[in-house]
Amino acid sequence: MLKQLLKKYGFIWIWIFLVLNSSAQDSTQLLWEKANAYYTTEEFQQAISAYEQILQEGQESAKLYFNLANAYYKTGDVNNAILNYERAKLLAPQDEDIQFNLDLANQSVVTEIEALPQPFFVRWRSRVVNQFTADSWSFISIGAFILFLGLLALFIFSKRAGLKRLAFWLGIFAIIFSGFTYSFADRQKKKIENRNHAIVFCPRVTVKSAPSQTGTDLFLLYEGVKVQISDSASTWKEIRLSDGNVGWLPDSCIVKI
Repeated sequence: MLKQLLKKYGFIWIWIFLVLNSSAQDSTQLLWEKANAYYTTEEFQQAISAYEQILQEGQESAKLYFNLANAYYKTGDVNNAILNYERAKLLAPQDEDIQFNLDLANQSVVTEIEALPQPFFVRWRSRVVNQFTADSWSFISIGAFILFLGLLALFIFSKRAGLKRLAFWLGIFAIIFSGFTYSFADRQKKKIENRNHAIVFCPRVTVKSAPSQTGTDLFLLYEGVKVQISDSASTWKEIRLSDGNVGWLPDSCIVKI
């Protein structure tokens, strides 16, 4: 009886799902067109509302955050512009347009922070990892692993000594390369999942030595500064700056990237 009902009504549920999914896609596409039209006609607040509505529907992409950041920048809301440029950069770290606009917006930030110098191998690794997104690194890693399997088969079944030797060394290289690119994909994925960086939104805030208003005043920060969240306690967050300074801020003063 159950099988008969599934056979009879199963396709109906599938049809309903497809119709609803298609309707949602059409709705999102209409919002995109409306938001872009508002932006073109310099109605930036309306464009922001439309882009934010797309986000509320669960859509997320570097392009969406980039367009939203541009609209915020046009209205003079530099904080939200920086926040959304950073979110766009998180999803598309190699995009030069995002980086250019982010640098432009950061010129309005009052607090100047001189980042600590990093060892050359750390800088090199960051540049390499940021060449591709997590998905792209995953595809590269899978491709390298498939190549390894092919070379392994060649090594096992080939009867020519020279070919077996070539397959052996190329296979070693392929499996090592697959491991490295997998770690790059994992690193990019964790950056998106953890979201342990934030932008300061309070116009001016005093960083404390402890998660309490009675803590010692350490230094001042102004809005727009990017910080790393290293710990939390109640309504406070421990933040770390790129120059190595560490302290505590009320979590109401920062917004996660």
